[in-house]
Amino acid sequence: MSDLVRFTVSVEKPLFDKLEKLVEDSDYLSRSEFVRDLVRDYLVEEEWQSSKVLLGTITLVYDHHSRGLNEKLTRQQHHFTGQVLATTHIHLDERMCAEMIMVRGRGKDIKALTNHLQREKGVLHARLALSTTGSRLR
Repeated sequence: MSDLVRFTVSVEKPLFDKLEKLVEDSDYLSRSEFVRDLVRDYLVEEEWQSSKVLLGTITLVYDHHSRGLNEKLTRQQHHFTGQVLATTHIHLDERMCAEMIMVRGRGKDIKALTNHLQREKGVLHARLALSTTGSRLR
């Protein structure tokens, strides 16, 4: 287990009250856990500005009746071979599908793949969830 460090932070009362509400609403057990996760989130965001190898998940919602869309989405993923780790495809209803694509690579390459997929006709929504390999979070 790592060594814990205690420190004091001074904030205005209204900001502290907002922090308390955030902690309470998010079901964290303590402010410390909440603040640790805020710092980790910041570090992940910072990592995405670098050229480090990162993880992400691209979620697509699309109409599978759009002509040739499945083939276009597959072709785009093949163009980024080595970055696509896994995909999960689910049927939402008779027309709509969702696909989650786990990717690993440089942030700019992952964002490029997301943009290519999002621009395909029939893709109604695309969202990239940023993550990290975790090496900087320890």
